[in-house]
Amino acid sequence: MRQPHARPVLLVVLGLLAVCAFAALPGTAARAADNGRWSVFPVAQGAKNAQPRAYFRMTADRGATVRDQVTVRNLGARETTFQLYGTDGYNTPRDGGFAVRGRNERMNGVGAWTRLDRSEVTIAAGGEVTVPFTLTVPKDAEPGDHPGAIVALDPHLGASGGNGVAVQQAVGARVYLKVNGARVQRLRIEDVRFRYTAPLVPGAKRAATISYALVNSGNVMLSPQVSLRAKGMFGRTSFEPPGRRLPAELLPGQRVEVTQRWVSPPLVDWGNVEVTASDTAGNLVESAEVDYATVNWTVVALVGMVAAGLVVWLVLRRRAAAGRVELVA
Repeated sequence: MRQPHARPVLLVVLGLLAVCAFAALPGTAARAADNGRWSVFPVAQGAKNAQPRAYFRMTADRGATVRDQVTVRNLGARETTFQLYGTDGYNTPRDGGFAVRGRNERMNGVGAWTRLDRSEVTIAAGGEVTVPFTLTVPKDAEPGDHPGAIVALDPHLGASGGNGVAVQQAVGARVYLKVNGARVQRLRIEDVRFRYTAPLVPGAKRAATISYALVNSGNVMLSPQVSLRAKGMFGRTSFEPPGRRLPAELLPGQRVEVTQRWVSPPLVDWGNVEVTASDTAGNLVESAEVDYATVNWTVVALVGMVAAGLVVWLVLRRRAAAGRVELVA
């Protein structure tokens, strides 16, 4: 009996390199966001030989309208039709990478406020099209930073590779919108946890992890730096890895889960782990602690058994010695 063909599952691929415009490094030209088949980038402003922009950077009052233009370049060998739309940016919960909402997801920032003159463009191989757009900030918009992107999506499904997954690809140029008003910087550390896995065999490799959540509860984009320090018995520092800068951009209202591995923790130790986070300027410093214990209960059980056996042996020896004394008397 023939099995029915599995229906392909739609997967929209918005990889970090494909979706987000590259930041310009000092002394280097800005690069357009591309995936090897097409690229998306802001139109250069000012003179014809003006430096290309790496992304859209906008500042506006509430109720104001900003106008700009985006260019889509077809790098492929065939004519392609692309769908264009604005979208909101967010941090991926696990690694903190910059990602954007899908076209059919709910938008409440750049994605909801952007209107492109054309929602679809057909571009010949090697050609490009520039599309004007407006971004209108509502009068009741929250002040602060609102990240997003202008995205060009190829609506055609790519080859599934026999695994039942069809792929759509999208490329976007980031939008960094700052709405004028009170700017509030807030950073929190939440849910600090310690996990320790003791090996069943004494002397085997030990594993421990320290997990915590970074939360940007303000309205300003942050670049947090995080340091860990574990203090064991008698205040001894037993773990202090190099500081981490993760994620590179912690967007307003976002929460990112971070896990730090502790390689070869002490065989037996207890104390507390302090997690400290700050922004790059050092203006925000927040910390949180969690108790830890690295105890191999297998070793403890073996030691207990040996100790119990020693006690029994001593008791029996004393009884035997007492019996010999009575016979002599």
